[in-house]
Amino acid sequence: MTVVFCSDPLTPTRVDAHFAAQARAVRDTGAAVALLDHDALLSGDPATAVRRVPRDLGDVWYRGWMIPADRYTELADALAGRGVTLRVPPAAYRAAHELPGWYAALAQVTPDSVWTPWQPGKQPTVDQVAELVAPLGGGPAIVKDYVKSRKHEWAEACFIPDLADVAQAHQVVARMVELQEESLQGGIVVRRFERFARQDGRTAEARVWWVHGEPVLIGPHPDTPGLSCDPDLTAIAPLVAAFGHPFVTTDVALRDDGTWRVVELGDGQVSDLPTGVDPSAVLDHLT
Repeated sequence: MTVVFCSDPLTPTRVDAHFAAQARAVRDTGAAVALLDHDALLSGDPATAVRRVPRDLGDVWYRGWMIPADRYTELADALAGRGVTLRVPPAAYRAAHELPGWYAALAQVTPDSVWTPWQPGKQPTVDQVAELVAPLGGGPAIVKDYVKSRKHEWAEACFIPDLADVAQAHQVVARMVELQEESLQGGIVVRRFERFARQDGRTAEARVWWVHGEPVLIGPHPDTPGLSCDPDLTAIAPLVAAFGHPFVTTDVALRDDGTWRVVELGDGQVSDLPTGVDPSAVLDHLT
């Protein structure tokens, strides 16, 4: 097995410090580590990005910073030219990385959602927002792009108190689009807001790591590394297995009625491990 890690921007012959412990865990198993220039990839220069990846490595995993789906396709093409194949092909990466790709598979266990493709920088009209949110009816909701929300601007660009107030819904959606600027990924997503249980003033949430459909680690969410939860995965596990992706994470939270819900699903290659978690608990399963 070989794992491609992001290199340190200042010392490109070393693994980025954020992933150094993970690289050591990989090497400890006898597996190999290769380096990717993440900045070059995001700037549209995939040939430079992969120049330190040895040729003819065969199949590799990626572990590093998030990559937009289109750039991931460029990475796969550049690696293929060097005789290297990503274990997660571009179509599978997009399906896990962007909500429209995984929503149908997990619709039973995740909040109701609607979405539309959208261009960065283009402001939606009131009528466009009204048409988008109509299937959800009224009630509270959150807005995000296909990958991320702006939860730190909760009242301004994330939370919609009542979808029936189309003017306010438009204001929040438009502000999210404005703040995302060119980093807006895929389009606009609106999800019904669900109330979750609280622990020490924070949402009771866990991150579950799945390899080939099996949960190999249940740990805290990176945003709340001090909180621990024991989620019931009975309803979730068969749906993740049926999704068929080789390496994903699910962020799960306990709804206030006692039901565990999937808040997000993500590609495991770009999901962050919380501080204090032994990376070998996940990486040893990547064969």
